Order: sequence, then C-alpha cells, then structure tokens
Amino acid sequence: MHLCYFDENKHTAENPVFFIGGLMIPDAKALEFEKTLSQIAFNFFGSRTLAVHTELHGKELFHGKGNAKGRKLEERVQVFQDVATFVTDNKIPVRMVRIDVLRHQQKYKYPTPPYRLGLMLILERFCEYLDTVDDLGLVFGDHEADEVTGAVVDFSEFKSQGKTPMYFGRPLGRLLDTVYFTQSHHSRFLQVADLLVYMAGRYETWADVPDKWHEQAVKSAWEKVKASGNLLVQRWP
Repeated sequence: MHLCYFDENKHTAENPVFFIGGLMIPDAKALEFEKTLSQIAFNFFGSRTLAVHTELHGKELFHGKGNAKGRKLEERVQVFQDVATFVTDNKIPVRMVRIDVLRHQQKYKYPTPPYRLGLMLILERFCEYLDTVDDLGLVFGDHEADEVTGAVVDFSEFKSQGKTPMYFGRPLGRLLDTVYFTQSHHSRFLQVADLLVYMAGRYETWADVPDKWHEQAVKSAWEKVKASGNLLVQRWP
C-alpha cells in the first residue's frame, strides 16, 4: 500500500495560479522515512515532537516568519535542501497539478471551482502511479475547515460514479475508503507536501527568479526534485 499525502496553496488575484500536490510513500518504508524527516526537524528545531511550534512550513521557512522567525537564512534554506535530498535519494513519487485559474475561468462557461478540480486531478495522478506499481493507496490531506466536508463528499461521489466527472475521467478504485484530513503539524509527510507545493508554486509560476543566493538555493532544491525523474506536473487547462 502507498500513503498519499497532498497539500495546496492559496491562489489570489495577484497570483491566480492554484497548486495542489504531494508525495506517495510505500507503507513498508513509512517508519524509516518518518525517522529521516524527524531528524530534519530535530536539526532545525532541536526537537522531534510533532507540535504546532515544530511544524515545517514552506512559506514561513522562506520568509523567516512563524516558527522560523529569528532563524538564520542558511538554516532555513537547509531545510528545503534536506527535504529535496530526502525526496530524490529515496526516489519518492511526487505529483503536482498547476491550475491557471484565470484561463480556466475564461475557457469554460461553468468552470469547476479550483479546489474541486485540483482534487479530481491529483487523485487521478495518484491512481495513475498506483496502476504502474499495482498497489492500493490511502489519501491524507491538510485539514482546511472550508474544504474538508466538500472534499470528502466529492471523493465519495467520484468513487460511486465509477470515475472522475471529466471528459477523460478515470476510475479511482485503487484509493481506499475516504480522504483523511489531519492538522499538518501532526504529520511530517504533510509538511513535506507543503514544502513541495510551496516550491512548485514559486518556481513553476515565476518567469524571472530574483538573483539572490537564498532564492537561487531554494530553486536549485526544486530543480533537484524535478531532475529526479519522479516528478510529474500536470498543467491545466
């Protein structure tokens, strides 16, 4: 079985691109991988405890806010580099969906809301991978109060209908039960999903990245993930 973790960013009028994505962990490797991520957290926080004050959060790490406030820039950049190394060294499958919200709204008379569309597409991408390894999956998401109920209902509908409601929709039979949601500070894997989505949102959207060493260093971490051969980014529309 694979454990599939996803997170999403928030699109705005200034940045109308919605990203949703994450990673797939084989259950036989979950404990080993969890120890590795726990060590990355310990290196930064001095603690392996899963708590609000020890959560690795991409935006906060990059900008030195929240749990990363007052920390040296080199230490914050190192977390992105360590996570990229963890993903690439362990050949962890990463799937991303990039939705250009304005183009999507302009193309369709009745556009599907970005989160619902993104959820459909990321579940399809998870299933595509599970087909290649002939395995089943459980899906875990970051608990967002506004989205949880709708996502659970949507997932149930997709499964009961036999496939996602797209023109080229696909069955989700390899995904078991429901979508499980939890607070991201309770899961290092969800925190990795957050960092990956943050990097994707930053470097798969910007045409010109500022020529600052920390910006280039984090971009290089993302490029390392891209070069691994285990990343797929679907662009919509």
